[in-house]
Amino acid sequence: MGASVTRIRQRIGKPTTKDVTAGMATGLFSIPEGMAYASIAGFNPVAGLYAGVVPPILGSLTASTVLMVTTLTSAIALTGQSAIATAGLDPHDAGNLAALTLLVGVVMVLMGVLRLGVVMSFVSNAVMVGFSTGIALQIMTGVLEDATGYKPPGHNKLVQVWNWLTGIGHWQSSATWVAVGTILVWAVARLIPRIEALALLVAMVVVSVAVAILGTDVELVSDIASIPGALPGLSLPNWDAVPHLAAGALSVALVALAQAASVAPSMPNPDGSRSSVNADFTAQGIANLGGGLFSSLPSGGSLSRTGVAAGVGARTRWAGIISGVFLALVVVVCGSLAERIPMPVIGGLILVVGGELIWGKVNDIKLVARTSKLSTAAMIATFAATTQLPLQQAIVIGAMLSLLLYCVQAAGQVQLVGLTRNEAGNWCTSLVPQALPPGEVTVLDYRGTSFFAELPRLEAALPDVSEARNAVLVLVLRAMPDIPSSAILRLLERYNRELHTAGGRLVLAGVEPELARVLQHTGLTDELGVGGIVAAEPEIFGPVAKAVDLGTNWIESRKTQQ
Repeated sequence: MGASVTRIRQRIGKPTTKDVTAGMATGLFSIPEGMAYASIAGFNPVAGLYAGVVPPILGSLTASTVLMVTTLTSAIALTGQSAIATAGLDPHDAGNLAALTLLVGVVMVLMGVLRLGVVMSFVSNAVMVGFSTGIALQIMTGVLEDATGYKPPGHNKLVQVWNWLTGIGHWQSSATWVAVGTILVWAVARLIPRIEALALLVAMVVVSVAVAILGTDVELVSDIASIPGALPGLSLPNWDAVPHLAAGALSVALVALAQAASVAPSMPNPDGSRSSVNADFTAQGIANLGGGLFSSLPSGGSLSRTGVAAGVGARTRWAGIISGVFLALVVVVCGSLAERIPMPVIGGLILVVGGELIWGKVNDIKLVARTSKLSTAAMIATFAATTQLPLQQAIVIGAMLSLLLYCVQAAGQVQLVGLTRNEAGNWCTSLVPQALPPGEVTVLDYRGTSFFAELPRLEAALPDVSEARNAVLVLVLRAMPDIPSSAILRLLERYNRELHTAGGRLVLAGVEPELARVLQHTGLTDELGVGGIVAAEPEIFGPVAKAVDLGTNWIESRKTQQ
């Protein structure tokens, strides 16, 4: 027991003064951001507020990424909205929210335990850029009504933005000026180094106080929700809703984990330790399992909230823990003050957040556009799907586009390179001959992924064997995966038979043990005959030299027989 306590203390560490300050700032920031994100998605804003209490505490205690703050994000809120709407459930029913959050937690824990973090590496950067930019636009369109009092019509987010800009005559002056004032105060605060990291919080406090003093007639948080001056109570899930939310929970979990996967590279651990994607998956799952029982919306690693904590100087996981504890104290002690926050203030702040997210993606968008036309098309298609379709469908489309990009790139990686020895005995690259020269040993090095989509390119690159009498082709397979595509193995079998019929021979060199077992199991080893497989060695060109000597001796023996 004592040893366990010691390990926990070592893992948590000791809080520093900056950790306390960072935690307090992050906790306060969770008031407008959490409530705004919940409001954007049509949930009770209080559920967004409570997402900043239990989830950050549990997530920070268990995550391997020390500074990661686990809480509600805009993408999670919007995906959760789609999940609830698709299931035909009431988004204001606490039991439905508890069921969704707990299911998301279960999915995350399972993915972490099953070590499925590797899945995130298959989502292409182009798709993620399109998805993130689309989410940022959704964030902004979601608060246009809060910021100006005018909700633009249209299902397409781009159309909504256009209708909003062209419908300026419908904007309510009081709400608009409060939102503009919020953005101006934020901009000024950003120019002051000492409070730059707290610019959003400063803008919220200053403008909210100004609205209260001036008595400006705008919608307040109290007009859409009442903040109880108490800690979140126990919320039991609606078990009847679980089957209807299963698919949606998976979508929410994938969105949350995809966002969180970007936190570790952006915020490396101050102590130099390495983060584990799988451990972070599990930590976020635990945070949702706990949060789901205490009135919280689904949560995940938040880059914006983590950035606030790091910007104020957080050094340990205590910053996230303190943010949850401090927010709970604020809710209990002065929750009524939070109800006085004007909705146009939250709208202005979220416009700033969304604008910063889009601006932060400009360089990524340029990079993708300069990479390839296919990547650009995938980015645009994902952006369009994210702004026009339910997020679950957009995720599926993004995954399919990522798979398509992988297939195309994998198919394009196959390459055959000729190898020849110079007078000094060194191996040099050369062109692949169009036809195997008779009575000679030709060495070709295979480079690729052994993906079935490589088949047409590989087949076209192999030399013609019609005149390959007494010719030997040494094919170096050191780069071939241990478990190659069956289509590639069938190609090798067919090519070997054609070469044998023409009076030549195929030798595979640099074969790793696992690949050798596959070749043996499929029968290719027997078809190649004795000496047809030359095993890999630590010395890269050792097997090549042996295969060339074997081929040379075979040619000499054939000449003698003839």
